[in-house]
Amino acid sequence: MTMTASTATPSPKGPVFSSLPLSPASLHNLEQLGYRAMTPIQAASLPLALAGHDVIGQAQTGSGKTAAFALAALARIDPADFSVQALVLCPTRELAEQVALEIRRLARAEDNIKVLALCGGAQVRPQIASLAHGAHVVVGTPGRVTDHLERGSLRLGGLKTLVLDEADRMLEMGFSDAITAVAKQCPKERQTLLFSATFPPGIAKISQALMREPREVMLPAGPAATAIKQRFYEVYEDERLHAVSLLLNHFRPVSTLAFCNTKQQCRELTQVLRAQGFAALELHGDLDQRERDQVLVRFANRSCSVLVATDIAARGLDITQLEAVINVDVTPDPATHTHRIGRTGRADGEGWAFTLASVNDMGSVGRIEQALGFNSAWQPLVELTASNPAPLRPPMCTLQILGGRKEKIRAGDVLGALTKDLGFAAMQVGKINVNEFSTYVAVQAGIASQVLHRLSAGKIKGKTVKVHLLPV
Repeated sequence: MTMTASTATPSPKGPVFSSLPLSPASLHNLEQLGYRAMTPIQAASLPLALAGHDVIGQAQTGSGKTAAFALAALARIDPADFSVQALVLCPTRELAEQVALEIRRLARAEDNIKVLALCGGAQVRPQIASLAHGAHVVVGTPGRVTDHLERGSLRLGGLKTLVLDEADRMLEMGFSDAITAVAKQCPKERQTLLFSATFPPGIAKISQALMREPREVMLPAGPAATAIKQRFYEVYEDERLHAVSLLLNHFRPVSTLAFCNTKQQCRELTQVLRAQGFAALELHGDLDQRERDQVLVRFANRSCSVLVATDIAARGLDITQLEAVINVDVTPDPATHTHRIGRTGRADGEGWAFTLASVNDMGSVGRIEQALGFNSAWQPLVELTASNPAPLRPPMCTLQILGGRKEKIRAGDVLGALTKDLGFAAMQVGKINVNEFSTYVAVQAGIASQVLHRLSAGKIKGKTVKVHLLPV
């Protein structure tokens, strides 16, 4: 579960949710969550999905597609029936867990809706126990969902809605057979919702096999040109890493995602940035799941300034309030370039996308320009100067509480302990992530030590807890 103490930012102008045939309780919950006007993908797909049609939707990460399919699926659920009534397939564990968190928030209008995440990297036995107690909505990766179907621990006889989220990435990662196997276990008389950022040939093939007269909702494939400001800088190979720190000190973005083509480049850049005082973390395939989870939590809650990642490690990563993306290495694939820069400038916001290119990269830059239909805006490195002599530091710090869903801890319990019991202001508390065995809470950096001391001496739900401050 994720919870923030601050009020959600209003959505951009557009059709309002109250125009949809949703229950008063759902509309009230949406209002409390800050959902007011619909995003384009929500406005185009929700009426069709709520009417019972199969829908194919083209939607980038951050466009609001989760609410689009979640509200449609939740509207069809009978809370009194604890069979699995909605199944959402996602390409990665990280995306599946984010989707599950958002569906839980959207399902708060009904007290008894149970949402369960089934992902690889987690122990199977607790998942089997949770399924035995019943779940209305399952969100999972194709491999783990298939595993539970083969074990007989997951049954889909009562399924009403099947969702394929980021279908293009699932096909790219080789999940086509798994998706087909899952669909065969679903009732034929179901609704299928498919969302994809791009439409490779495999999407048409799988939609023909799994869907019934789907309605198509096609929005622009990439982020709005005005939302992302792209700049290209020509560099020599030996100044590429130093150029990253120049960009950070000049533009001073709060959160930056820096893409490298190799794990070794990730390690080297992270070491360089940390030596210069930046709060930088790395994300690549050599990290174990616990390390990966902690890295993602710290970056998402703004207690890490720079996340240095490979493309594979960043698949499914959905971070709000991302001010900048830096292509430390140029990708040879135009579609990957679009996915990279599309992480910023989300949902009517603005963001920077910087690309560092050597002479050897010019062929790849040319292919990107041709594929995306634009001319690169080149800038000299000498224009970059430190706009502020103070070191760039993240605004938040992350505390880890040893205890999570297993101990029945909820985000509201942690927020209450910090505000009502210990007297901290709600505005000083950021995101609260409750996992199976741990809870992570972001607090303003200036009070982190004080919160650590007082929370360690206090209680949550009447019990003392162990608390650690994660390093930055």
